[in-house]
Amino acid sequence: MVSVFEIDDHRDLRKDVRAFAEGDVAPRVAEMESSAAFDHVLPTRIARQGWIGVTIPGEYGGMGAGHLAKTIVIEELARVSGAAGAIAQASQLGVAKILHFGTEQQKQRWLPPIAAGACLPTIATTEEGSGGHVLGMRATARRDGDHYILNGRKQYVGNSHVADVHGVIVRTGDADTRPSKSLSAFLVRADLSGVRLIPHQPAMGLHGFSFGDIVFEDVRVPICDRLGEEGDGLDVAYSSSVLYGRPNLTAVSLGIHQAIVDSTVEFVTTRVRYGAPLADLPTIKHKLGLMQHRLLTARVAAYHAVHLLDHGEPCDGELMSAKYGNVEAAMDSARTAMEIHAAAGLRSGREAQRYYRDAACIYAPAGTGDIQLLRLAETALGIEHGPQWSVRFARLTALNPQPKLHEPAA
Repeated sequence: MVSVFEIDDHRDLRKDVRAFAEGDVAPRVAEMESSAAFDHVLPTRIARQGWIGVTIPGEYGGMGAGHLAKTIVIEELARVSGAAGAIAQASQLGVAKILHFGTEQQKQRWLPPIAAGACLPTIATTEEGSGGHVLGMRATARRDGDHYILNGRKQYVGNSHVADVHGVIVRTGDADTRPSKSLSAFLVRADLSGVRLIPHQPAMGLHGFSFGDIVFEDVRVPICDRLGEEGDGLDVAYSSSVLYGRPNLTAVSLGIHQAIVDSTVEFVTTRVRYGAPLADLPTIKHKLGLMQHRLLTARVAAYHAVHLLDHGEPCDGELMSAKYGNVEAAMDSARTAMEIHAAAGLRSGREAQRYYRDAACIYAPAGTGDIQLLRLAETALGIEHGPQWSVRFARLTALNPQPKLHEPAA
């Protein structure tokens, strides 16, 4: 991935996304909140801006702008609507598996329409009985000549009801004898016979975002739509989660967090108590100062992690830490904002309670806080599960990849 994206390009991108979010997304928020239904139109509008292809190389029609640019896109959308940020991050996560494991033929087939906004991808891994324990999944794929027959059910699939192609991780081998090679990944078109969507069930937050279940019943998938080799499914799932899932959700949290601070500042400067704005009260200033501290610290962690990713540096730990820290900080500031708003924040039309609900929805995806802390503890203890994903895929994530010492320069 080679790009000439510079500071001014990032600034221009932020302005463009912010203008779109305020002009096209903001007017839809009230309807999304009141109906709690997923928005059919917004995902297409976001995709047509080309932002789903922000990390797709230019040779496939993408922006080739990298992960900091991706963070800016998601952050600015989430600042106006957590659901809009979630829509963008879910399909950008769906891009990861194709970039990392797709054959050249698969990349030529899928990446150009994704970059053009004509195709929305997802990744479908989680199941009811396994959750974050990926090796505990039960969905299966059985080889049948030039096809695989898929059966099973996936949960919490981002953009489930609006996507065109699902990246599905299923069991193809024996989990007891070779657990790490018992899973495989497939690109499954949403229009294939046997692919069935469970009716949308609104979540507590992120109203407007499709975050549902998909059933696969004897779905025939051509072998050419397998991602990587048979047995690569665990690697597909983990690499996508670490290199895209965690920074993507970090960005959603960051955007929500910025909105929390912005709306609280507006509230305390316009709401009058004892003949003066709430902002004049020392207790309110203390709470607001704490929120601002959390936001600034969270942003540094978020940008630092993706900066390392864009430069091909080892950063698995930084990506995990940024996700954990940003989610916790946003949730803490959302609670502080509710304390400042007091009873006024409880009304359904108040932004404070929307941000509170939205922030909580970012905790579980791509690993709960407990999982992030477990992995970070293993890092501190020197426990390794193989090379870092950011090292293994540095040639694909770095904006200007450098040749290895034993490789001649191009």
